[in-house]
Amino acid sequence: MAGTLYLCATPIGNLQDMTPRVIETLGSVDLIAAEDTRNSVKLLHHFEIHTPMTSYHEYNKVEKAGLLVGRLLKGENIALITDAGTPAISDPGEVLVRMCQENQITVTSLPGPCACITALTLSGLSARRFCFEGFLPSEKKDRRVILEELAGETRTIVLYEAPHHLVKTLGDLREWLGDRKITLCRELTKKFESVMPVTIGQALEYYRTQEPRGEYVLVVEGKSLQELRQEAIASWEALSIEEHMAYYEEQGMDNKTAMKQVAKDRGVGKREIYAHLHG
Repeated sequence: MAGTLYLCATPIGNLQDMTPRVIETLGSVDLIAAEDTRNSVKLLHHFEIHTPMTSYHEYNKVEKAGLLVGRLLKGENIALITDAGTPAISDPGEVLVRMCQENQITVTSLPGPCACITALTLSGLSARRFCFEGFLPSEKKDRRVILEELAGETRTIVLYEAPHHLVKTLGDLREWLGDRKITLCRELTKKFESVMPVTIGQALEYYRTQEPRGEYVLVVEGKSLQELRQEAIASWEALSIEEHMAYYEEQGMDNKTAMKQVAKDRGVGKREIYAHLHG
């Protein structure tokens, strides 16, 4: 009978956030797969956990996942931990989870700290709808594609960023998204935790003179529906009313329905469109 893979969330800063269930599980499994064993050994030592460890990271995730699945199929129980936070969030753990599912191996998650959710709740921005982007791509072309998508995103956006890339990322965000509200969170759950609600422009100005330190979570305001509406109206207004009518009539709309849609697109009354066409 196959074993179980346990996804164990570990503290993102404050060791008191380690849950009793995770401590018990890490102490009882046959093996712990860790993103960086040198980092994780300090955590295990603090909680007096002596379970054997093996490395599982971005550069060995496919080959090592195959080996771990082999051990799970033999009946061993394995816990997966990342350097900090929840495995499989901006983390190679998703590869191992997928392989386990393909082999009908039970996977369960032991919830706990997660930097993106912690920052979102501290941001003061809407948490009802949000999207998590993780780290923006470093390659220029891929980065441009993602930024272009985010420019029209109406949900709150959550990003991760390293200190040495922060100023560049803030510059890119202002260029593509405009000067929106942003909350910069760093050192989450630690003694010097910092939560800075500003605009992207204000953050950029601040960090041009202050050296960024620590890992950042950036929570960015989404584009408002009003902004989207105004942009849509502006794009329609680039057409003449006759061209706008022709656009819908070529799609099979009758004259009356097309006139109603044109008026809606332009934010005016149907009588105004009729008067222009028949004036």
